[in-house]
Amino acid sequence: METLSDLLNQIAELGPIALNCIKAIAILIVGYILSRIVHRWIRWAALKSETIDDTLGYFFGSLGRYLVLIVTLITVLQLFGIQIASLIAVLGAATLAIGLALQGTLSNIAAGVMLVIFRPYKLEDYVDIGGTSGTITDLTLFFTQLKTPDNVQIIMPNSTAWGAVITNYSFYDKRRLDLTFGIDYEDSADKAMEIISKVASADGRVYADPAIWVKVTNLGDSSVDITTRMWCSAADYWTLKFDLTKEIKEAFDKDGISIPYPHQVEIKK
Repeated sequence: METLSDLLNQIAELGPIALNCIKAIAILIVGYILSRIVHRWIRWAALKSETIDDTLGYFFGSLGRYLVLIVTLITVLQLFGIQIASLIAVLGAATLAIGLALQGTLSNIAAGVMLVIFRPYKLEDYVDIGGTSGTITDLTLFFTQLKTPDNVQIIMPNSTAWGAVITNYSFYDKRRLDLTFGIDYEDSADKAMEIISKVASADGRVYADPAIWVKVTNLGDSSVDITTRMWCSAADYWTLKFDLTKEIKEAFDKDGISIPYPHQVEIKK
């Protein structure tokens, strides 16, 4: 008890300014910890809720964190006798300068709000934003975070994302898969089309409706091109594309349908 009493006496002797500094540091630490707790709790609540989209949870989690930090900063300023009304008046007089200095940040916040309202993408969607492709992993007040197929993190400012062309490959549950195969001119196009239809129809991931479409689409320099179009789940798109390409090639080999390589025939005079 004597030690605690001595410590309090020493703090009191430091004067009100030093005491306020100690209080301010304590408030900043508590506010920072509380902001992280609020951030995580909102995200956790969104993930657990069936009515709240995960994307909204991530965005409002970020919003809640910054609100706690702002309240913490205001509390510290008031501790030193700085009146918020006076501070706002000073900031109002310098609105133009602040606006010019923070126009990039403010545009990111505005774009983030627009992204949340109009929802061109959400968490776990695979998108292409202005030529940058990846899976959406986070959406905050200031930036959108993507992960590329080779596990590279991309941080894109919200203003850049909102101002770019957004292609969302995950928006619809169903996608059309197009495959084109070139066969030799001496082979039967009807037989090749029959093989393609048979292999595609046998795969349970291919939808029966709409029906599989197979047609000769081009007479190339060294091959007859046959295109097939089918519909499948968006989640199965890439694996189905790779599997059918392999299976149809093997079926061609088995039935004597050749896939030619580019070549030229020299005619001797």
